[in-house]
Amino acid sequence: AGGWQEHWRVDTPTISGKCLGILGLGTIGNRIAHRAARGFDMEIGYHNRKAVTGSSYRYFDSLIELATWADFLICAAPGGAGTRHLVNADVLTALGPQGYVVNIGRGTVIDTAALIDALRSQRMAGAGLDVLEGEPSVPPILPELLQCDNVVVTPHVAGRAPESRTAATALILDNLNAYFAGKPLLSPVSFKG
Repeated sequence: AGGWQEHWRVDTPTISGKCLGILGLGTIGNRIAHRAARGFDMEIGYHNRKAVTGSSYRYFDSLIELATWADFLICAAPGGAGTRHLVNADVLTALGPQGYVVNIGRGTVIDTAALIDALRSQRMAGAGLDVLEGEPSVPPILPELLQCDNVVVTPHVAGRAPESRTAATALILDNLNAYFAGKPLLSPVSFKG
């Protein structure tokens, strides 16, 4: 449309030296924290159900307190009933008009209707979503979300780099080889009930 020069002049923040809040300091959350702290000199805070033993990052026992403190909030939490709409209107408001939320965990973690409202009313600066509520189908609320000019949406592609796929395939094969050799699995999954 020829509008790229106008878009190029949009004020965008840097992330260096800012505060990064992470919802879900598991394996992926920890790797994000490590890279952000070392690569971008970011201060790291996180929220989990409980503090991670041995973590040097600042623990917040309240997600609203983490969002109030953070410039950027990354959601790397698993889905399920316990995390459904954990990032709600109150959390998005706490993030503030300069704050950004990024979701790479599960779409259900963020209340999409509350997110659209916060984006439209500019109670927060923007969002980056690699996962959406309602996936794998195209979510019915997607057209409304895409009307916001302060959101970037991708179709859950964060783990689809060729190197990621090669590593995942190798891990599957290593687990199968260990299983059939009667050895402990490299990445066991426990099922309840």
